Amino acid sequence: MSDPFVVVGGDAAGLSAASKFARERPDGDVIVYEKGRWISYAHCGTPYYVKGEVEHVTDLLSLSPADVEDRGIDLRRNHEVVAVDTDDRTVTVVNDGDRSVQSYSDLLVATGARAVSDPIDGSSLDGVFTLHGIDAACAIRAALGEPGTDPVDTSVEAVDRETVERYTAWEPPETVAVVGGGYVGIEMAEAFRAHGLETHVFQRSGHLIPPFGEAAGQRVAEHVREQGVTLHTDCAVEELAGDDRVETVVHEDGRLAVDLVLVGIGIRPNTELLSGTPVELGESGAVATDDHGRTTVEGVYAAGDCAEARHAVTGESAWVPLGLTANRAGRAIGQTVAGTPSPVGDIAGTAVVKAFDMECGRVGIIDHDAAEAAGFDPVSETITAGSRSGYYPGGDETTVTLTADRDSARVLGGAISGRDRAAIRIDTLATAIERDTTVAQLEQLDLAYAPPFSPVWDPVLVAAKVLNGRLE
Repeated sequence: MSDPFVVVGGDAAGLSAASKFARERPDGDVIVYEKGRWISYAHCGTPYYVKGEVEHVTDLLSLSPADVEDRGIDLRRNHEVVAVDTDDRTVTVVNDGDRSVQSYSDLLVATGARAVSDPIDGSSLDGVFTLHGIDAACAIRAALGEPGTDPVDTSVEAVDRETVERYTAWEPPETVAVVGGGYVGIEMAEAFRAHGLETHVFQRSGHLIPPFGEAAGQRVAEHVREQGVTLHTDCAVEELAGDDRVETVVHEDGRLAVDLVLVGIGIRPNTELLSGTPVELGESGAVATDDHGRTTVEGVYAAGDCAEARHAVTGESAWVPLGLTANRAGRAIGQTVAGTPSPVGDIAGTAVVKAFDMECGRVGIIDHDAAEAAGFDPVSETITAGSRSGYYPGGDETTVTLTADRDSARVLGGAISGRDRAAIRIDTLATAIERDTTVAQLEQLDLAYAPPFSPVWDPVLVAAKVLNGRLE
């Protein structure tokens, strides 16, 4: 094999790049190294697998190893790349204790990120979980089932059978604690309540889902309380205590006896592989890249949850680890390496989350401190409007927060929450931000109207109208 295109990481960014390269250059060679057994899976679907809404773990898999190989990709699972030599253009790989060196023509680092739990004492106790990967989802689902039942299909080759069988032997929990009220924390609270568990959520700050702003956080808090979740806001967890298995959450307001804990306080990019190389990291700690996913070293690219990208609002590098960002950047890099330079695209932090029946979406910059740090003079308005014509059944109050720059009147960001197709409305704001739309231009958009779908004035247009009035 001539020096191939080498990809480190077999999930969204890595396999998107390898697939596009193989399609564009069927005569070229591409190797994908994946240190684990799982490839190409839907990480964002894991809370719904734990909940039971997604029945089989295989439903979360996009591509099988056979599918990947059929695309002309040399996939090597259980192969960990432990070193990169950018001078010699080689990587060192470990498989089953054996080390080998592989040369490359171009290299993509798509090593993803990992869940953070280390700031909390006791996070290594049995019964304390993070949710970042299929193995974690399988372990939690096994722990929630009745002893001796088989909630996880252990016949699936990649399943960690030993861990699943250990947790299957446990008595199912009655009380669980979720540490962190962000995306994962809220989705997992819903999953635990679906199993009938007494569920407590601890959030260090004053409101849930902080990236979505205070208005959305308040609506989510009200709704999850209605679903039987006990919230502890402005409450830091100090320790998880127990002998071998977690028994108590020690927090600044007291102690809570628990049977299981889910820690969802964030993730950290996996960049250790590049330590000692000239590849530079950005301020976030993720790999610094340009608009084509290139790093500071020729022939080395980075994409996905380990890499930064240019923010559509500020024009500066930012780290916003999301699924579409990874897939899109990987595909573009594969095409670039194949010979057709393709930009990875800007990011705007467009995200949605489901909290029981409440939906939330967010995009761009909402927080005034962040906007001011980026050089803007932010102004915001929050409105509440109906999701459908008032006389048509099925509607709900939709809350929209819209933030703009006072000087230019440019839309900087927004958040939307409600129970009737609220989240998908965020795409209107995402499009506006990508096109540097002003608030006045947003107000003039010709959005669709029919009573089953929207009132004459869509909630997004109402927010633009109110904010534009303030700017004028």
